[in-house]
Amino acid sequence: MGCLVVLLAGFAPRVALVLVWIFSDLVDRAFDGVLLPLLGLVLLPYTTLFYVLAYAPVIGVSGWGWVFVTFGFLLDLAHWAGGGATSRRRYATA
Repeated sequence: MGCLVVLLAGFAPRVALVLVWIFSDLVDRAFDGVLLPLLGLVLLPYTTLFYVLAYAPVIGVSGWGWVFVTFGFLLDLAHWAGGGATSRRRYATA
């Protein structure tokens, strides 16, 4: 059961970003092409999601928006660091 919760938590920002991409034009307004949002979806999902939500069409991201994007980046770093620490522990005990 615990593994299922961790798996869902790992995919939640990706699912949210895909849903935002499908059902609104926020991703298209925030990015000019498709490559950058796809890379964000794979590598930095929280950062990409918060960037899309904080983006304003005329001024871009400013003020508190950058705070949220930075928070998303920190969440992504924590996600990557947590996965690395878990892998090290798993192989150390094997």
